[in-house]
Amino acid sequence: MKRREVLTCLGPGGLLLLWLGPQQIAHGAGIVAVRIWPAQDYTRVTIESDAKLQARQVFVADPPRLAVDIEGLDLIPGLRELVGQLRADDPNIAGIRVGQYAPNVVRLVVDLKRPIAPQVFDLQPVAAYQHRLVLDLYPTQAADPLEDLIAQRLRELEAPAPTHSRAPTTADGAHDPLGALLAQQGHAPRPTSSASPAAPAPNTAAAAPSPATPLSSSTRPSFAAKQRPAAATAADKTDRLIVVALDPGHGGEDPGAVGPGGTREKDVVLAIALLLRDRINRTQVKGNTMRAFLTRDDDFFVPLHVRVDKARRVQADLFVSIHADAFFSPRPQGGSVYVLSDRGATSAAARWIANKENAADLVGGLNVRAKDAHVQRALLDMSTTAQINDSLRLGGAMLGEMERVGKLHKPQVEQAGFAVLRAPDIPSVLVETAFISNPDEEKRLRSPRFQAEMADALLQGIVGYFSRNPPLARSRQL
Repeated sequence: MKRREVLTCLGPGGLLLLWLGPQQIAHGAGIVAVRIWPAQDYTRVTIESDAKLQARQVFVADPPRLAVDIEGLDLIPGLRELVGQLRADDPNIAGIRVGQYAPNVVRLVVDLKRPIAPQVFDLQPVAAYQHRLVLDLYPTQAADPLEDLIAQRLRELEAPAPTHSRAPTTADGAHDPLGALLAQQGHAPRPTSSASPAAPAPNTAAAAPSPATPLSSSTRPSFAAKQRPAAATAADKTDRLIVVALDPGHGGEDPGAVGPGGTREKDVVLAIALLLRDRINRTQVKGNTMRAFLTRDDDFFVPLHVRVDKARRVQADLFVSIHADAFFSPRPQGGSVYVLSDRGATSAAARWIANKENAADLVGGLNVRAKDAHVQRALLDMSTTAQINDSLRLGGAMLGEMERVGKLHKPQVEQAGFAVLRAPDIPSVLVETAFISNPDEEKRLRSPRFQAEMADALLQGIVGYFSRNPPLARSRQL
C-alpha cells in the first residue's frame, strides 16, 4: 500500500485538501513558484513554471468562484504554497481548493468574496521569471478614486477643526475647495464654525452647483463653492482642491532594481511616496487645500497606462512618478528628474533610463489581450507642448530642492520617451531619488531619515511650482 500525505488547511472561506503521494509528480511542467498579490484594486495569483501551462477557465457567478483547469500538470507539493500565502484579509479571495481533476490536469478553484471579472493569461519568460500563468481577479464594481477623495475630504469637513489651524469651511464665506463637487455628488459638507450656516456673510453670494453628471477622465469639475468679495480676490487664488498623483514605481511581480544588499526599488519608493502623501495632505498652497492620490498604496503591479489613467480619473494637477535608479556598475550616484520628450531623448543616459522603466510592463506582467490596452496607449500619444513645458518647470523646482538632500546625478532636467509620463493634460515628472545600485546610496534609501528628507524635498518642489504657477480654475461645467 502506497503512503499518502494529507494536508488540510482551513481558510476564511474554503477548505483545501491536497492528497499527495510518491506517484504524483509533474509529467510535463514543474512548478517554480506560486505567488498571491492581494490589493483593493485586484488580486493577482501567479503560477510560475519551467514550461508553458495550458489553462481553461470557468467562472460561476453565484456564489462567485473561478475554476481553472491546468493541463500538463499533476498535483505536486509546490502548489501547497498557495495556501500559506492566502491572507485572511485578502479583499477578493475567500479560499482556494486544488484537486486532481483528471490525469495531467489539476483543477484550481478560487472562492471569491465579491463579484469578480477574472482575466487568465500566460506570460513568456522575461528577466528573472520563467513561464507564468496569471489569474487577475478584478472586482466588477471597482471603487471610484475621485469618490474616495471626496469621502476623505468629507470626513475632514465633518471633524472638529483644530484650534491652531484654519477651518476648511466657515460661515463667513471662506472658501470650500470641494463644495460644488460635493453638492454635485449629493453631499452637503457641514460648516466647522459654530455660527449658523444659514446666514451668508455680507457681499458674498453662493455659487450654484452644476447639475450632477457622470465624471469622465476628459472633464475637470468645479471645486469652487463661494465667490469672494472683489477686494479679497487675488489672481493667484483659485479656491479649489489641488490633487497631486503620486506613482510609486514598480510593485508586485515587478521588484524594480535590486541593490547589492538586496533592497528592492519597489519597497523604498513606496515608503517615500507614503511619507510624501502625508505631507501633501497637511499642506495648503496660497490657501488652496492639497490632496495626494497614490496609484498604488501597497505591493501590487500596476501597468504603466493604468497609472496614467488613474491620475486622469482623479483629475490630477500633477503626476509624480518615484523611482530609484540603477546601473551596471556601483559607481553612479545622485538623484535625477526626467520629463517627457516629443523630440527624442536629451542624452543617451536618459534614453537608457526610459527604455528600462518602459520595460516594467513586461516584467510586471501586462495582459496584452485586455480590451482597452491599445485604446489607452493611443490616448497617451496625445501629449502636448504645453504639458511638457509645465513638466519642465515642475522638474526644475524639484531638482533644486533635491540638491539640498544629496548629490545630483544630472544638474538639469532630462527628457526621454517615458510611457508613464504621457498624460496629455497633466504636468508629469519621473524622479530618480538615488542609485540603489550604489552601496552607499542603497543604505541611504533604506534610511528613514533619508526617506523623510526626500519626501520633504519633493513637497517643497511641488509647493514652489504651484507658488509660481498657480493651478488654473476648473471649469464650472461638467
